[in-house]
Amino acid sequence: MFAWMNRESLAKTLESGLMTYWSRSRKKLWLKGETSGHTQRVVRWFVDCDRDVLLFEVEQSCGACHTGYESCFFQELDLQGNPLPVAEKKLFDDTAVYKK
Repeated sequence: MFAWMNRESLAKTLESGLMTYWSRSRKKLWLKGETSGHTQRVVRWFVDCDRDVLLFEVEQSCGACHTGYESCFFQELDLQGNPLPVAEKKLFDDTAVYKK
């Protein structure tokens, strides 16, 4: 998955060992899995050559995507940008996990 972090979310991630992100829409920190229980435990992490991007390898419990898929990148597109049939099966029922 792809998500935003700030200094505080990075510090909390390193302190707890669980991925904590910055929600730009909610303007607050969020622990991945705080609603679903589908947490991400840090295995190791990397920085790019410019030191402006972080890449975390995590141990994901269940699916990472709030739609129920393993990854947020489940929708493949053709070369014209049209969606192809989703080949992946959902790992969980998102409507049961994220009740409004």
